[in-house]
Amino acid sequence: MQNNSTRAKATFMKFIAVPLIAIAVGGCNAGTSETGTQEGDQVEVLELKVENDQYAALDLGRAGVSVGDMDVYSGNAIRDGRKVGHGGGSCQVVHIDGGNITMQCLITMQLTQGSVTMQALWVRGASPLDMGVTGGTGAYRNARGTVRFWDIATPNERARAEIIH
Repeated sequence: MQNNSTRAKATFMKFIAVPLIAIAVGGCNAGTSETGTQEGDQVEVLELKVENDQYAALDLGRAGVSVGDMDVYSGNAIRDGRKVGHGGGSCQVVHIDGGNITMQCLITMQLTQGSVTMQALWVRGASPLDMGVTGGTGAYRNARGTVRFWDIATPNERARAEIIH
């Protein structure tokens, strides 16, 4: 049986962690970026929503929030009402300082042309959240860029990614 703190954490992370997945989806609009592009780079600018499909909050170690606890999730990325990718990842508690809970989040998104990976340290509840695109496979094997999202854990969650490859 979960205590109220664990249930609240699970509900919060279900809305937080899974939207990270949507941000890495490619194969959409090409655009331009002023940050770190070089001649010949392709930049994809993406604005997406997510449909959650699976989620688990793992309360590891002592009961309640503690270093090592994990949230594991998967979902579908949706653009203009249709599925454009799927993926998953995890966020693990790496530091607790009073009410500030820092998590290391890692995500992989599978797309038609390959996969995209990203990561960030995140203080739970902070917004906006910026994540670094760290690479990928296929067309995204040299991917880099930044992902930002707002309205975390609300029905209005939105994300914008600039993936350079």
